[in-house]
Amino acid sequence: MNSSGKIIFAALALSLMTFTVQAIDLRPETIKAQVAGYKAAFTCSATFNGGKSFEMIRQDELSGIRVDYRKYYDALPDAKIHAQEKYVSAWYSNDMPPRFAVWRPGLGCTQLPTGADLSMRKYIVTADMGYMHDMSIRPWPFGDGIPQTLSSTTALQATINDAFTTDKYGDPKVMSAVLVTTADQLLIERYKTGYTPYTSQRTWSTAKSIAVSVIGVAVEQGLLDVMAPANIPEWSTPGDPRRKITLNNLLHMASGLDSTASGNRTSFVYYGGGLVTDKATGNMLEAVPGSRYKYANNDTMLAIRSLKATIDDTEKMLKFPMENLFLKIGMRRTIAETDWQGNFIMSSQVWTTSRDLARLGILYLNDGLWRGERILPKGWRDYVSTPAPAQPPQFRQDGSLSPGYGAQFWLYPSRFPGMPDDAFSSAGNRGQYMMIIPSRNLVIIRRGYDSADGQRFDMAKFSADILKALE
Repeated sequence: MNSSGKIIFAALALSLMTFTVQAIDLRPETIKAQVAGYKAAFTCSATFNGGKSFEMIRQDELSGIRVDYRKYYDALPDAKIHAQEKYVSAWYSNDMPPRFAVWRPGLGCTQLPTGADLSMRKYIVTADMGYMHDMSIRPWPFGDGIPQTLSSTTALQATINDAFTTDKYGDPKVMSAVLVTTADQLLIERYKTGYTPYTSQRTWSTAKSIAVSVIGVAVEQGLLDVMAPANIPEWSTPGDPRRKITLNNLLHMASGLDSTASGNRTSFVYYGGGLVTDKATGNMLEAVPGSRYKYANNDTMLAIRSLKATIDDTEKMLKFPMENLFLKIGMRRTIAETDWQGNFIMSSQVWTTSRDLARLGILYLNDGLWRGERILPKGWRDYVSTPAPAQPPQFRQDGSLSPGYGAQFWLYPSRFPGMPDDAFSSAGNRGQYMMIIPSRNLVIIRRGYDSADGQRFDMAKFSADILKALE
C-alpha cells in the first residue's frame, strides 16, 4: 500500500472507531426515542403517502434497518396507525409521550419533537398544496399512457430477470422495482409482487439529486447564484467564518463543516423530530470551504435552507418544489417532507414512484427542457455531472471501485467496466438509484429494500449489462 493509501485507510479506520464511540455514548433512552420515531415516521409515510398495508410496511420499510437500532426495535411495540386522524404514534417510555408522526396532504408526514404530546400538532407548519394524482392517459413520459406491449429486447428482459431472481447484482429478495426508459419511450418496468407503478417508496439520499434539481429551478428563475455565499440566517453575525460557504460548496459536499464521524447519520432530525434550523446550522467550520470532500446530509439541508431564506415566505417555499418542478414534469406522486416548522428534509425524506424518478432523469437527458419549457438552466446537467474539485477516494474499504462526486450526483465514468464517461446517478440508502446516461439517451431506475448489513446492489454492473443488452 502506498503512503496516500495508508493515509486514507487510517482516516477511515479512525472515522469508524469514532462513530462507534459516539454510538455507545448515546443513552438507551435516546436510542429508544429514535427507534420509536423511525417506526412512527416510516409507518406514517408508507401508509398515507404510499398506500401500503401494515404487513407490507413491516416487510419492507421496517426490515433491514440500522444494526444499532435493532435491539430496541424488537423490544418496542409496533407503531399504531390512527387512520381517520391521519397520524401514527409509537410508544417507547412509561414516562414520556409516544413519538408522533402527522400527515398533511401534499407534504407527507412530519414528526413532532421527542417529548411533545399530540396537542403540539396545531403548531405544525403546513400549506394548502392543491395536490392531486394524475391518472392521465397522455403518452409517456407526459402521462401514464403506456403501451400494453413494451419494446424491450430479449436480452434486456433477461438482465432484468437476473436482478429479480439471482444474486448477480445484489440480493434478489429485496428488489422492488426496475424501470428503463429513453427520453420518449418506456422500454421495460418490473415490480415486486404487491407493487404497482403507483407504489411510492422513500428515496433516502436519492432525494439529494431532487434537491439539486429544485436549486436548479431557483437558479433558472434568478433566485439563486450557486457561486454566491449561502443565505443562512443563523450565520448572519459579522465575522462568522461560515458566511463564506457558497451554495457551490454545499452542493459539492465541500462545506468544510463538522458533521461528526459519519455525515450520513443525522438521526436527531431524521428520527428525533429535531429541526433543520437547530441541527444542520449549528456545526462549526473545521476545513476551508471547497478544500475537502465529506459526504454530509447537513450540506444538502443547508442548501435548501438557503433557498427558503431567500424566498422568505414559508408557504411559497412549501409550494415551490411542487409548483415549479414536480407538477411541471408530471411527478404528481412525489411528496417532499419537512420538519414540523416547514423546513424540507430533502437530503432523504422524499417519497416517490419509479416513474416519477424516471421523469426527472428524462429532464436531465433533455438538459432541463420539458415540452419546450426550460425548467433547469442550460448546462445544469453538465454542472451536476462534472467532478467536484474535492473528490472521495476512488476505492471503498473492501477494495471495490467508488464513484466520483459532482453536485449531489454520483459519477460512474469509464473506469467502471462497460460504462460511458458521462454516466451519473443518484444513490440512496437501501438501494435507490436513478442512473442517467445522456450519450445513450437512457435512464435506469432501481428501487429496493437492501438490508443495512446485507449485500450492496451493484448499480454499475447492472447498468453496464443493460447497455450491452440494448446494443
